[in-house]
Amino acid sequence: MYLGRVLGRAVCTVKDSQLEGLKLIIVTKIDGNGNAKGRPFIACDSTGAGNGETVFLCGGGEAAFPFVKRRPPSDASILGIIDQIES
Repeated sequence: MYLGRVLGRAVCTVKDSQLEGLKLIIVTKIDGNGNAKGRPFIACDSTGAGNGETVFLCGGGEAAFPFVKRRPPSDASILGIIDQIES
């Protein structure tokens, strides 16, 4: 799992049928201090995260696990919204 910040939403008119009805979010990875790491990417959202929120994500094959009734072809999924980071 890793941390990220929501940058916005992606809207696709044509996509894989397994992605129908899923919210696609533009995210960038962040470190524990909130600094961006790497390039933005698209993640499936299982939580209803909004723009600017800090989230935690999973990647790889596990990214399909939050979507029980289907297995979307995704490399990243948002699992939760972070309220506060304490050090």
